[in-house]
Amino acid sequence: MTQAGAEVLAPTADAPAPVVRLPRRRGVELSLIVLAVLLSVYGYCAVGLARNGSVPPGAAGYGAGLGVLALLAHLTVRLRAPYADPLLLPIGVLLNGIGLVLIYRLDLETPGDRAAPTQLVWSALGVALFVFVVAALRDHRVLQRYAYVCVAAALVLLTLPIFFPAVNGARIWIRIAGFSIQPGEFAKVLLAVFFAAYLAANRTALAHAGRRIWFMQLPTGRVLGPVVAIWLLSVGVLVLERDLGTSLLFFGLFVVMLYVATGRIGWTAVGLLLASLGAVAVGRLEPHVHSRVEDWLHPFASIDAGEGPSQLAQSLFSFAAGGTSGTGLGLGHSVLIGFAVKSDFILATAGEELGLVGLSALFLLYGLLVERGYRAGLALRDPFGRLLAVGLASIWALQVFVIAGGVTGLIPLTGMAMPFLAQGGSSVVTNWAIVALLIRISNSARRQYDGKAAP
Repeated sequence: MTQAGAEVLAPTADAPAPVVRLPRRRGVELSLIVLAVLLSVYGYCAVGLARNGSVPPGAAGYGAGLGVLALLAHLTVRLRAPYADPLLLPIGVLLNGIGLVLIYRLDLETPGDRAAPTQLVWSALGVALFVFVVAALRDHRVLQRYAYVCVAAALVLLTLPIFFPAVNGARIWIRIAGFSIQPGEFAKVLLAVFFAAYLAANRTALAHAGRRIWFMQLPTGRVLGPVVAIWLLSVGVLVLERDLGTSLLFFGLFVVMLYVATGRIGWTAVGLLLASLGAVAVGRLEPHVHSRVEDWLHPFASIDAGEGPSQLAQSLFSFAAGGTSGTGLGLGHSVLIGFAVKSDFILATAGEELGLVGLSALFLLYGLLVERGYRAGLALRDPFGRLLAVGLASIWALQVFVIAGGVTGLIPLTGMAMPFLAQGGSSVVTNWAIVALLIRISNSARRQYDGKAAP
């Protein structure tokens, strides 16, 4: 009996390890999407109650429209990317919904310039592009084949606004028959694809080849050439289009991705040095950029001169008036900022009416969005996908830093749009495209581990 018992209890060395099935978490995603839509509708109703004492008549239509778009996006993810990160889509829906609420709130102060309906249409187009990318792009690695097509298209898009009249001192728009787009918004995604493909193919040469000077090991001239070209291009965009924001964005994007690809902090130091030299030179020589630098250094100079507060000064007043808990949705006065209150300065409205608490919540949402993008990239095995995910998430990180820094007086102002929040069709469509690409990448990252034997 003991022998038989021993045979029963003896471990079977050849037995296969148990298979681990990863949870898909689409139910979690749907629950969070419902919460995001409800919070957005609550904000819409809160604006109407604060302004008129009643729920806005369009609240049901707004909630239905946003809900249908979110549900369509969720069904696409459930069918085509079932392993995707469950937080990316709900955060995008919530930020987009908050942006629509803030724009609607500001429309009440400018009845002759209603932007919320148009922004909802652009949001629908963004979700449509999201659905197309998630459904059509089966493998993100396909994009690596089109790296040079992407960079050529990006350069064309960046150059086109030069041939159109300047708007508010900067040449970043294409306006035809009342229709306007900002090509730089689309160019940043194309540049991220090119950077990821180039760095994935040349990361070894960038990290180890070439001479060593002081603490840095420089690559060969053939490998270093594109780095210098990107720097010159960023300065060229800044000079010709007077667009400090776009220049800082895509050069900073390249420096971040270069550091991730090589692991050498010296590249970051060189990138910051080159960017600083270019910014200082153009800030001194280009009148439009120089005026923004002067306004940043002396934000209250116009008040002292008896000309009234500048946009930056009024933005600072809005943040101060909001305090910790805010004045409440619909009860602020940030519209005094002027023409850019729905675009560049929409964060001032959030700061005044939601306060430091609400502003911190927004930054946490952006931080979580960026973190999920980084997480998806780090989980991948292929270098291109890893760099692409980091690059796309870094676009959001850089934009939030540059815009928030500008409207709070930390750095000079730039003409960029806060992701999902600010008025701008090109911006919201591009941000939905980024969410779609990260959904695809996160799906690949988790799927590669599904069904693997447990160690």
